[in-house]
Amino acid sequence: MIVGLGRFTPGSVTIVPSRSGSAWTPLSVATFRWLWLALLASNIGTWMQTVGAQWLLVDAPDSDALVSLVQTASMLPIVLLALPSGALADTFDRRRMLLTVQAAQCAVAVLLAALTAADRMPPALLLTLTFALGAGQALTVPAWQAVIPELMPRAQLPAASALGAISQNLARAIGPAIAGLVIATLGVAAVFALNALSFVVFAAVLLWWRSPDGDAGPPERFAAAVRAGGRYVRHSVVVRRILLRAALFLLPGSAVWALLPLVASRRLGLGPGGYGLLLAALGVGAVAGAAVLPRLRQRLSPNRMMFVAAVLFGAATIVVGLVRIELVVALVLVPAGVAWVTVLSSVNASLQLFLPNWVRARGLGIYQIVFAGGQGVGALLWGLLAEATNLPIAHLAAGALMLAGAATVVRWPLRDVAGLDREPTSYWAEPHLDVEPVRYGGPVLVILRYQVAAGDEVAFRAAMDRVRLSRRRSGAVRWGLFREGEHGDRFVEVYQVASWDEHRRQHDNRLTGADREIEAAARALAGGPPEVTHLLPAD
Repeated sequence: MIVGLGRFTPGSVTIVPSRSGSAWTPLSVATFRWLWLALLASNIGTWMQTVGAQWLLVDAPDSDALVSLVQTASMLPIVLLALPSGALADTFDRRRMLLTVQAAQCAVAVLLAALTAADRMPPALLLTLTFALGAGQALTVPAWQAVIPELMPRAQLPAASALGAISQNLARAIGPAIAGLVIATLGVAAVFALNALSFVVFAAVLLWWRSPDGDAGPPERFAAAVRAGGRYVRHSVVVRRILLRAALFLLPGSAVWALLPLVASRRLGLGPGGYGLLLAALGVGAVAGAAVLPRLRQRLSPNRMMFVAAVLFGAATIVVGLVRIELVVALVLVPAGVAWVTVLSSVNASLQLFLPNWVRARGLGIYQIVFAGGQGVGALLWGLLAEATNLPIAHLAAGALMLAGAATVVRWPLRDVAGLDREPTSYWAEPHLDVEPVRYGGPVLVILRYQVAAGDEVAFRAAMDRVRLSRRRSGAVRWGLFREGEHGDRFVEVYQVASWDEHRRQHDNRLTGADREIEAAARALAGGPPEVTHLLPAD
């Protein structure tokens, strides 16, 4: 069901993920259940590490900026590495990749614990090692999210995405509270040591899991795979709109997470335990939000749900910055957690459902860039603003920006792809060539000739504009539509791909049922399939 928010134009509709099953259904799959529990342990350790690092800097000179830089140092590696990480996850064995990354992260966490225990942890080194852990997260997240469709049917992907949000936010509820208690009794070094142990737990479950072997043919070359991922997103209107909505929420939303330790210590006079309880309130709200999300989807359209959640989070941001009563702040943070998980699990599930298998990790990697960039850049900006003015002004500015972003859902809503066929399909005729192409040789020109009746020309051009986007998403680096001067009823489509390997991948696994429907609409106006010619390099 599609329900608009206010008055939407006919093309301004929403993505409606599948609502089959409950939020807990994927846990009936044993492999997913154990991997999910292991990831939960790792997420708890990560949040404990974040709390420990931020609390270690609270009393340092220029603490406003330094505390916010912890989040920036965690998120910046994702901005830099998520797309290459997605290309690696789409190309190589994901299980081995995840195992290697967990081992490296464990080593960094052990170093953090040892140096902190020896009182050899200056702010610059703390931020550097935090950056290294963020690099590990950048390599982990796209690979893990791309593994999920291998573990369960497509119909359960929305529920699995919601469970991912539950994992993150249950970790927010548990991790900070545990960190606060551990810091108060054993010190920050013990928190870093427990984070190292969480990576060991995740690695142990990965060793137990055996991913299915499959013959996907020769892997894509790394540079070509990175370019293909970026090209797909550039030419996908749906993905760009999802990323825009996520960015408009994350940039102002990062103020609450980044400035909360300063609110706890300065405005509320709390110690590490109190700060952990405030974060736990956010986490409890997020877990509750993920649990009730299926029922919310039945009552509200995704656009309306995004609007309500953004308004709720913006109002909570303002209250957190102005109120000096601990109980009120804690109570306000619970619905803020509900709003946070409502938005982010919705956009993540929409991406999981929309992205084709061949580019899923790369598309999710670019989403992680937006996710981390919005939080990292936002955390730095709000920290600098708080240092230049004060905490209430920074929270007021962030809340106002969130409310302004919520209003843009009328102008830039999510789009409806519920009826699109996203399953891969191979429907192009096999090329019959007299010249044997070099697999990685190129560029390759593909020429298609159509004969179009005079009365169908306008509709044909419109249909070919959708074909253009399909070609560019699947591999074309250039595309053009021409008309023969000698024959007015003949149109010629020309597009270029970087290599024969790229073109073979278009034939084999890059096209979906939706692409087939787009081409069928154009061919119906041309009276049949086009004549196809392949031009290969002469040398």
